[in-house]
Amino acid sequence: MYAIIRTGGHQFRVKSDEKLKVDLLEAEKGSEVEFRDVLMVSDDDRTEVGVPFIEKAVVKAEVIDHVKDKKVSVFKKKPRKGFKRMRGHRQPYTVVKIREIDFGG
Repeated sequence: MYAIIRTGGHQFRVKSDEKLKVDLLEAEKGSEVEFRDVLMVSDDDRTEVGVPFIEKAVVKAEVIDHVKDKKVSVFKKKPRKGFKRMRGHRQPYTVVKIREIDFGG
């Protein structure tokens, strides 16, 4: 069984007991979160596609950790002007483990 969910402006295909790295969520470590923006749910017998979401479907997950991604260096330079700028960015993420996919009846 798998589902396609939307969180943080991204779409993810998830299965039970799968770890996933999503944009930072405001939830504590060890707490449970629910993703209600479920676009599609499928198992062996049936497939449901939402328009745009499936009303009662929910994907439950547990927050494992909050981490930062690798550093991305941003370097800007303009030739012959003496302009150089070096910046870095580390995107924060939340690691979740999918616990349950529910069709919602």
